[in-house]
Amino acid sequence: MEPTLTEQLAALARAATRPVVLADRPDGTVVRVGEAVAKAHAPGTAPDALRLRLAVAASPLLAGTLLPPLTPDDGPVPLADGRPASVWPLGSAVDPDNPDSAPWEAAGELLGELHSVPLTALARQLGAPVPPMRGPVKAATAVARMRAALRHGRPSPAHLAAAEAAERAWSGLPPRCRDEHPDAPGGAEHGPHGYPYTERPVPAALCHGDFHLGQLVRWPAPDGPWRLIDIDDLGTGDPAWDLARPAAWFAAGLLAPEAWSRFLGAYQRTRGTEGEDPWPGLDAPARALTVQTVALAVTKAHTAGRPFDEAEEACADSCARIAALTPEPARELARSLESCEAAGGDPAPRRVTRPANRPVGRGN
Repeated sequence: MEPTLTEQLAALARAATRPVVLADRPDGTVVRVGEAVAKAHAPGTAPDALRLRLAVAASPLLAGTLLPPLTPDDGPVPLADGRPASVWPLGSAVDPDNPDSAPWEAAGELLGELHSVPLTALARQLGAPVPPMRGPVKAATAVARMRAALRHGRPSPAHLAAAEAAERAWSGLPPRCRDEHPDAPGGAEHGPHGYPYTERPVPAALCHGDFHLGQLVRWPAPDGPWRLIDIDDLGTGDPAWDLARPAAWFAAGLLAPEAWSRFLGAYQRTRGTEGEDPWPGLDAPARALTVQTVALAVTKAHTAGRPFDEAEEACADSCARIAALTPEPARELARSLESCEAAGGDPAPRRVTRPANRPVGRGN
């Protein structure tokens, strides 16, 4: 009898302790075994790119910034189903029940350190270029999943309205934020507040690609310094992407202004950019992360047949304010609506209650 996924991951960690499943999602399964954590990466993960990302995490250039892997030097280990797996030391995560203790300064400093890593020296050490950061790919995937989900079942008016706002906001983003070629049709040349959305070159940096507070652990546990974890989306790209999710939370009212100031201040001090206005480069990625969050919320809530929770509702409201300044019809949403109506669903009412009058990251 073939070992289960949990048993395979436990065997990789080489510990006699009974395994505990920490997460089991489509994008990865994580199992704790003693003082180690084994992860089965998402199906379809490219082993060569993951091997390079693991090497980045193990690099002396990232010591003190990224949690180093325990995986052997030859890279990820293939599981029975073909998925690659890796092994990591156990760290202490951020306490979700104590938001006042969230390490926003440490997060800003770690991202500043990550973005300051010399890419040429890193590539020379790896013997190959660092893969591209996958943030825009994940945003585009979230929108595609939302479109597919809405073609099935009977979406509620609230879910359809949020999807309409997400589509409108998405259509106004520059191609680089939608994982499209710079010459792709659609998108805007300038943001709603005059920030240029032209495809000007952005100096590349080593980026996390999926930053949020769940990507931080103390190591050694329980009181060691904070480290960044989860290298699946790590790579070269626009560093603004790593600041975009906190900016989007700030805009939605989910992150207090004081916490945002601590995070941004620590980041800019580390990068030597104190006093600079971050929004010309941050505005478009922050809007893209808002769309991604709402797209995932629509997909999950519609599939489960439940209403939005409070946080999802706040993000949907923020996206609606962005959409108010992007009035172009959404072709993909129209197709979803046609499928919905054929299945007997209700048309989507307007959610926009007031126009946005400031950049996404400056609060509501």
